[in-house]
Amino acid sequence: MKSTLLRTALIAAGCIATAHAFADDHDGGRYESESRKPLTIAVFGDWPYNQNLLDNAALLTGSVNKSKDVSLVLHVGDIHSGSMACTSAGILPPIPTSNPGWNQKVHYQLQQFNAPVVYTPGDNEWSDCHKSKELKSGDPLKELAAVRSLFFAKAGQTLGRHERKVATQAKHFDPAYPADAQFVENVMWQDSDVVFVTVNMPGSNNDTLPWTNGFGNAAAQATEVAERTAADIRWLRAAFDRAEREDAKAVVIAQQANMWDPEALATGGDGLSAYREYVQELADLSTRFGRPVLLLNGDSHVYGADRPLADPTSATGLIHGTQAVPNLVRVTVQGSTTAPGEWLKLTIDPRTKDVFSWKNVPYCLNPTGSCQ
Repeated sequence: MKSTLLRTALIAAGCIATAHAFADDHDGGRYESESRKPLTIAVFGDWPYNQNLLDNAALLTGSVNKSKDVSLVLHVGDIHSGSMACTSAGILPPIPTSNPGWNQKVHYQLQQFNAPVVYTPGDNEWSDCHKSKELKSGDPLKELAAVRSLFFAKAGQTLGRHERKVATQAKHFDPAYPADAQFVENVMWQDSDVVFVTVNMPGSNNDTLPWTNGFGNAAAQATEVAERTAADIRWLRAAFDRAEREDAKAVVIAQQANMWDPEALATGGDGLSAYREYVQELADLSTRFGRPVLLLNGDSHVYGADRPLADPTSATGLIHGTQAVPNLVRVTVQGSTTAPGEWLKLTIDPRTKDVFSWKNVPYCLNPTGSCQ
């Protein structure tokens, strides 16, 4: 009982600090004039996964841009495959097997979307760069720093041809945890009476697989995982606090990791244990909120939709040991190397009971085939 009371008090204190931080920003990532209008968002991830997809990026950008009702584009991580080289950022001379210009080329393609673009990092572009299958081509921490310096150069601004303001943890961090200011990639905004939040939650069991190939640094890795996970949880709390304070109709969370991936639990898989604390917090916050919560993730490359915590005795419910959370819906978006190539068209209407509806929009039958 004492621990529960203490935890409640700590959450309340964090909420007060975060509310004060948002009060200091008159924008805070909110569109006042459009607060209750339906909107449409394009969601995808694991793109562009290879050189062919990068060369044909216009297939996706063109498809999304033709949908005039799309008001925002959301990329849920992995800007190249887990078998491609990273950039060798911060290492001189560059690692011979690296691909120093890849991130800049992807950044250029994201700038071709007409709507604002929000991107959250995946494991392939930073935490997995030490692996042999990624050609031992980058130091995880230096690669993450490179991602931040390029894709988040304007803190609190989206990518895309038409930028918009969003709240970033780099500016809206809890003053009790000043180290959270490093997480410029964690952003939040409010639109159509819904609070949206992104968190840097990567695959590979939340970056807990030991760094290898000369990049091993157990102390630095442990610090990275602990600081980021704690910051993610505080940012998640801030989003739900904002949703309650603004009487929002729903919450949308976007991240890369599939925290219920059955392949990760198979023999030789990466495991899912390092997501447990985060998932339990997500369950508690969703339960307290009591309204629709939508979690968007990539990572697994095959489209799917479910309620992973609705039944604590189900295969997904048993993984993290939470209570029943029937109001949490999860959508895994289709990966760009899985046919057909498609993006998720997410419609949000706060006037409806379920708030969310979606469909997949094909933009190419396969990476080298004819397009619809």
